[in-house]
Amino acid sequence: MEIAIISGKGGTGKSSISAAFATLSEKVVLADCDVDAANLYLLFHPGHDEEQVFISGQKAVIDDDRCTSCGHCIDYCRFDAINLSDGKVVISETACDGCGLCARVCPFGAISMVDSDKSRMYAGSFRNGMMVYGRLSPGEENSGKLVNMVRSKAQSMAGEHQLDTIIIDGPPGIGCAAISTITGVDHVLIVTEPSVSALHDMKRALEITSSFHLTTSVIINKFDVNESLSDEIEHYCRNRDIPIVGKIPFDRLMVDAMVNCKTVIEWAPESEIATIIKAGFHTIRGKYPDR
Repeated sequence: MEIAIISGKGGTGKSSISAAFATLSEKVVLADCDVDAANLYLLFHPGHDEEQVFISGQKAVIDDDRCTSCGHCIDYCRFDAINLSDGKVVISETACDGCGLCARVCPFGAISMVDSDKSRMYAGSFRNGMMVYGRLSPGEENSGKLVNMVRSKAQSMAGEHQLDTIIIDGPPGIGCAAISTITGVDHVLIVTEPSVSALHDMKRALEITSSFHLTTSVIINKFDVNESLSDEIEHYCRNRDIPIVGKIPFDRLMVDAMVNCKTVIEWAPESEIATIIKAGFHTIRGKYPDR
């Protein structure tokens, strides 16, 4: 089974809970699909048994020896990515959308399209099973496609190593990468916190999972920071039959565990936080006894 852990906004503790789920008793495949800011590899130090190049798109490059600075490409670029600087045509790498029109219209064949190939997918073993993650290089695009690549690899590793649970740490928000993360999974866990922005973004995330007809539950992290807002979150979920599978209090143990490169399950297995997270995981896992 695949459990995707997401959040409407960043900073809710999503990755901490994903990591904790990954170090419970059974062996798992852990997929870090937060490809714009992957960080679980810092905690788990997985082996790099496999590395794959991800081609995120293409960028235009000028051959200065062939360019006459006629400006024809500047007239056609709809992204304002091409300009004259000191009499030379210059293409902004970050503004270029990779459409290839400039290369087609250049009368001197001075522009070519090159692959954006700095992004990577890594796979290997970690202390509680297998791990795969993607790292999108700054300025490169198509994070949703890289997420799909990571998930496909996780599924093949699960089959190869006969592991029946895949834990997916998804990106925050509801963009392409988040949608690619949750599509077709067995269960989505939304991690939220008692703040106005987190409540708003949790509602947006629930709209997405509802439209995909995905079984969804919620964990409220740091619930005791603002108990009135936590009550509001519970009321909202209860009215929509969304189960709350855990209410985690604020505790420095979570930070202490991360500083020591451990999950809270490993660092303080008998703590209140660890007990709540274990119960939440087993509640979710219990819904799928045959998977």
